[in-house]
Amino acid sequence: MRLDKYLKVSRIIKRRTVANDACDGGHVCINGKPAKPGAEVKIGDVIEIRFGERVSRYEVLSISEHAPKAEAADMYRTLNA
Repeated sequence: MRLDKYLKVSRIIKRRTVANDACDGGHVCINGKPAKPGAEVKIGDVIEIRFGERVSRYEVLSISEHAPKAEAADMYRTLNA
């Protein structure tokens, strides 16, 4: 699944356009490497997002085309930075 879509479906980032902008701006990395919006996300990948001074890290646990709000948080695990 594309990175921008995964971020939106999992609700890590609320809108796909915001996810695209974050990726294009160099704020998103997959497994320590800067990632473009179309980068492929796989189970086990670690996504790192920088919002100003704050860095959030997430491990991909599952991939789903659609996820209800209640199940979206089950798609990833938050890691301590």
